[in-house]
Amino acid sequence: MVVLNENIDKVEGEYVINLLKSLGEVKIINESQINAYSAITGSGPAFAFLFIEAMADAAVLLGIPRKDAYEAAARMLIGSSKLLIETGKHPGELKDMVTSPAGTTIEGIRTLEEKGFRSAIIECVVNTYKKNLNIKDIR
Repeated sequence: MVVLNENIDKVEGEYVINLLKSLGEVKIINESQINAYSAITGSGPAFAFLFIEAMADAAVLLGIPRKDAYEAAARMLIGSSKLLIETGKHPGELKDMVTSPAGTTIEGIRTLEEKGFRSAIIECVVNTYKKNLNIKDIR
């Protein structure tokens, strides 16, 4: 993420962008969005690792060796993320593509919804954002 403001002229901005592109992807954002992006991209890896750890713990419970469980969960996340980025499809559409009527995946989704998975993720990111701003409540 990079913020360009009135203190940086066009040539300087292009230089900074090209320099950063040599290291990876670059997205220009508004300064007002930096804390929201930070809540996802700065803290998000910890949330992803927690998700991978939970998936691996379940796999271990089901008899898969821990090392294999971590690798399977991590590769699943990489593949899913890559598919989302490369296809540009809505995550819900991709979810539906692997969800059969009365199948195992919809049962897992039903369980996640019952346990408040989406709400927990939303609250997690919002509370991280609030902590970035040192805000007690933004509701």
